[in-house]
Amino acid sequence: MKSMKTVLGCLIALAVIAMCGSVTSPLSAKSVNALPQQKKPPASKVVPHPENWITLTDKKKGYSFDVPQGTVSGTQKSSELDLFMAVVPEPYGVGVLVMAFKDPKLSKDDLINFATGAMNGMNVKNFKVVDVVELNDDYSLGTYTALNNEGKPIRGKVLVATDVTDNYVMIVGTEVSKYKANEEIIDEIWGSFTMRSGGASGKS
Repeated sequence: MKSMKTVLGCLIALAVIAMCGSVTSPLSAKSVNALPQQKKPPASKVVPHPENWITLTDKKKGYSFDVPQGTVSGTQKSSELDLFMAVVPEPYGVGVLVMAFKDPKLSKDDLINFATGAMNGMNVKNFKVVDVVELNDDYSLGTYTALNNEGKPIRGKVLVATDVTDNYVMIVGTEVSKYKANEEIIDEIWGSFTMRSGGASGKS
């Protein structure tokens, strides 16, 4: 596995981390949470869609999401914050970062602000989240832009989720030059995110 320094550099170019829990058997490439039909870019601008997907699960923190098989992952934990990083294999060039921590007082808007502050503190410059949409009581989604640690423009999606006591921030993206080709895969990754409890309401 790549060193954490390399993975973080990749993350921000986009990537990262790791799997805290078990990896299940390969899944269908179609996400459980189907996305609305969208006009697709020309076939020449789209990378081949991965055929096999796996589910990465953190049983302790209570969440899971799907990634293409062959994804490299790793974790970094502290007393207050768990980082879960994953780097999707080439030719996709997509990185995933999940931050999980407890604070029952935070709103989804607070988590968007947290994501911005956290990424700007990780050698990512000018990290900005725009076009934030509330998906339901538990989830909000935005689009981010930034410069990675090599000064290259990056773009992706930020999904925030509130549980009864836990909070989750998922950042999925790639270099701007690769974004259109990988947009469908990026959407399938965040669209597969699942909390194992009842969400902020305790009922969903």
